[in-house]
Amino acid sequence: MTETQTDPRVLRTRKLIMEAFIDLSGKKEFKDITINDITAEATVNRATFYNHFADKYELLEKVLSEVLLVNFDSQVLSQNELNEEVITSIFTSITNFQCSLSRRCHRGYEDTIGKIIMNHLEIIFLKMFLKQHPDGDEEALRIGALMLSWGIYGASLDWQNKRDITPEEYIKMALPFIQSGTDFIS
Repeated sequence: MTETQTDPRVLRTRKLIMEAFIDLSGKKEFKDITINDITAEATVNRATFYNHFADKYELLEKVLSEVLLVNFDSQVLSQNELNEEVITSIFTSITNFQCSLSRRCHRGYEDTIGKIIMNHLEIIFLKMFLKQHPDGDEEALRIGALMLSWGIYGASLDWQNKRDITPEEYIKMALPFIQSGTDFIS
């Protein structure tokens, strides 16, 4: 990291902008939020905003990425093995994250949110697969991570439509299939 990135003033300003965006997202839909809205809420000027983010889409991605990563239990994710505990933790984190988003009025921008979630999941799963299978075919591991990330995300969307069971109960039914599928990765 450069000195500028660790400067407390820079970090504080970035945080102000991100918090202003989160506050605004609870009041307006994403498409209706302007840079002027964000800068007014954060009490910074446009130039300051553009020193931190290229546009509101980059800001959205950064906010969602940070919120999502905070939801993941870093202790569980630091494990070398993709097991029931890790899968359950990831699934419940995603469902909790999506529930909090639905309260923040991000309607009409689900595709981007979904891509961000799936990209983070793919990175997490690929790192785990590489730790478990250091001599494995990296492209096969990447494809496995991609498929697992899409499957977990798709299951979280399905759970949102059902919600008659807890996320833990839902994912528990799929665990035997997920576990047997990840056992084939080498």
